[in-house]
Amino acid sequence: MTPELRTPRLAALASAPPRPVPPPAGAAERCELCAAPLHDAHRHLLDLEKGELLCACGACSVLFDGQAAGGRHYRLIPDRRRELTGFRLDGPLWAGLGIPVDLAFFSVSGTGEVTARYPSPAGALHADVHAGSWRRLAEANPFLAELRPDVEALVVHRARDAAEHWILPIDDCYRLTALLREHWTGFTGGEAVWHHIGAFFTELRTAQAATEEMRGTR
Repeated sequence: MTPELRTPRLAALASAPPRPVPPPAGAAERCELCAAPLHDAHRHLLDLEKGELLCACGACSVLFDGQAAGGRHYRLIPDRRRELTGFRLDGPLWAGLGIPVDLAFFSVSGTGEVTARYPSPAGALHADVHAGSWRRLAEANPFLAELRPDVEALVVHRARDAAEHWILPIDDCYRLTALLREHWTGFTGGEAVWHHIGAFFTELRTAQAATEEMRGTR
């Protein structure tokens, strides 16, 4: 089932930075599993049955920190963000995926089905990706086998001569989708939305560089 993309939760994600930040002082944000206050940066769970994101406290995140921990109901969304340097995606490979625009994200379900989501003048659309086309892409880029079902996605941004290829947590992808819905105008999106898209990837790269620098100092 395609997650609902018009909820207040996704609208909030659209304006958030790549990593969750602490709520303002006095905010009443709470864990949506145990109702504990969320005072620090927190993780999200994906409700597989409803296709919704849930805010989770540290204790609940630990409980669901495992591929099978949530059974068929919940999955902890990982916090890794990986820029794919040297990603192989030529014109024929892209055409085979059947996406009519040059910005999309691709997620794999637990049953191996691949779904693409992409913007359009009518809003966010989704399409099933042919298994053979995805297999050819994965053969050209073997690390796609590491994509975690349901909770991670391959993000491709080829529009306007961009060359962004990332593996991102699915909450980042929902945030990008909500950003597109908020700022997209007309048939081509308008200049404002492309500015916001560029800022989205710049923030990702800045956050990744900061993480790598921190790890290098340990």
